Amino acid sequence: MLAIDHLNFEYAGHPLFRQFSLQLAAGITWLRGENGAGKTTLMKLVAGALLPHTGTIAVAGIDSAQQPLDYRRQIHYSGGDTPALPWLSVREMFDLHVALYPGADTAALNAQLDAFRLHGVLDQPVTTLSLGQHKKMQLSLALALPVAVLLIDEPFNGLDTAAVSYLRTQLADPGRRARQCIVLTSHVEPDLPLAQTIQL
Repeated sequence: MLAIDHLNFEYAGHPLFRQFSLQLAAGITWLRGENGAGKTTLMKLVAGALLPHTGTIAVAGIDSAQQPLDYRRQIHYSGGDTPALPWLSVREMFDLHVALYPGADTAALNAQLDAFRLHGVLDQPVTTLSLGQHKKMQLSLALALPVAVLLIDEPFNGLDTAAVSYLRTQLADPGRRARQCIVLTSHVEPDLPLAQTIQL
C-alpha cells in the first residue's frame, strides 16, 4: 500500500536517510527510534510536507512526485502542529480539510466529534484550544477521513484517559486495520495489534 524506494534526505548536510526503502501493507506499523532518529521527518516526507532529495514514495501505485494531488488525497498526517491559520474557528478548520478529500463523510466526522466531545468548541478560534482539545481536533479529522494511509505522530500525547481508551479502540478496529495502512510514532509501547515494528 505504501512503497518507499531508495529515499535520500538530509538536513543542512546531515544525512537522515540514505537509500532507504520500505514497503508497508494495511495494518498498524509502530515507527520507533530515539529523538532525532528521523521519525517525524519520515512521516512528513510520506505526507508530502517535505520532498525527498532523491528516491520515490508511492501509495497504491500513485507516485508522490508525478501525481502530487492524487497522492495527497490518499494520505493524512496528524502531527503536533496546526496549519498557521489562527483566524479560523475549529469548525472552519474541519471544513477546510474535509473539502480536500473526495468522499469525506460528515456523518463520520460528527461521530468522532461526539466521541471526543468537541461539539462545544466548534465555533471557538483554534488558538483557544487546550493541548488536549487540539489533539482531539486532529484525531477526529484523522479517524474520519477516507484515506489509504494514516500517519499519526505521538497519538496519545495530551489525551485524557477516556480519549486514550477510545483512540485505542478505533485504531484496533479490524475493519480499519484491513483497509488502512496506519503508521504511528510513540515513545511508549502503543499496546495495539501491530502488523510490524520499524526501528530507525
